[in-house]
Amino acid sequence: MASTFDDPVLIIGAGPGGLAAAACVTRAGREVVLVDKADSVASAWRGHYERLHLHTIRHHSHLPGYKFPRAYGDWVARADVVRYLEDYSAHHELRVRCGVTIDRLDRVDDRWVARSPQGDITARNVVVATGYNHTPLLPDWPGRDTFRGELVHSSAYRNAAPFAGRSVLVVGTGNTGAEIAVDLVEGGASRVWLAVRTVPTFVRRQVVPGIGQSSVGILLRKLPVPFVDRFIAVASRLTTPNLSAFGLPRPAADVYTRLLADGAVPIIDIGLIDLIKARKVEIVGAVTGFDADKVLLADAATVAPDVVVAATGFEHGLHDLVGHLGLLDEQGRPMVHGGHTHPNAPGLYFTGFTNPISGMFRELALDARRIAKAMSG
Repeated sequence: MASTFDDPVLIIGAGPGGLAAAACVTRAGREVVLVDKADSVASAWRGHYERLHLHTIRHHSHLPGYKFPRAYGDWVARADVVRYLEDYSAHHELRVRCGVTIDRLDRVDDRWVARSPQGDITARNVVVATGYNHTPLLPDWPGRDTFRGELVHSSAYRNAAPFAGRSVLVVGTGNTGAEIAVDLVEGGASRVWLAVRTVPTFVRRQVVPGIGQSSVGILLRKLPVPFVDRFIAVASRLTTPNLSAFGLPRPAADVYTRLLADGAVPIIDIGLIDLIKARKVEIVGAVTGFDADKVLLADAATVAPDVVVAATGFEHGLHDLVGHLGLLDEQGRPMVHGGHTHPNAPGLYFTGFTNPISGMFRELALDARRIAKAMSG
């Protein structure tokens, strides 16, 4: 049976973006219906690999109306992020309807109908906050099904314990692949390779003690893209070594351009550079296919790992939900976000589908305030 609300705002997703939007919209005087398909808030953060920390410094990562405790340190650990989001929900007295899956949004007259197996929900305003990393993306490599080793997506990786004493090929040079490679070495894997398709740009996590890379990102955010490209390239050269001798030539000087185009962010170094220089992480070419116990690489070489961890990213998972509305770009991202709505979709807002150099949590906080202001304005 459908549930109809005259004024409450439907928010889909009880991760940081949905919680922040719910808090701000509530403070603006609107009632909120907050739903999530999982059985608790922060389900994505609960499932991340254990050693993960926020890549942005704590004081740039607060959500509106409630700060991270100082005791969590400058770089907040995954478990503490989960604890913070639980406390955030309790602090703002947010009521989350868990176990509610929204499959599709349809426009009917002047309202949105959220189609759900648990009963449709009708509301005038909807916020989609289902997360940037929604659906694991595993490339359909030739011969993948013939691989005799173990193939896992990074979304299933928790820690290095199951891989101690085993050889592992990590595929993908985003921050996830980089951190998993470090974790595997420190956790006792017998050999670790890192397959590289596009040479990454490395940046240091801290510019100086107490000032994180995200602080610089905030300053750069509003500057011209060509200038930011050049700045990051020069800063990377000045602060990180040339790894050409280890299979990683200097990258192209267009990191910010690529970030805006496809979300490819620089690698925040937490030890990978030193492990590459010590040859504890070996750089190999991009994966082109599988052949029984071998992985085929772009440079015609092969490796024969016990395990392949595919840190190959995620899809945003929005096509079934809103793909029929003509709101998505070629990357599957909303054409508008934050406090803006698409002309074809009045009253429908998106948050959490950008990957800014200034930090995801900070952007979610800004989006939440803008959405609340737009709805009240």
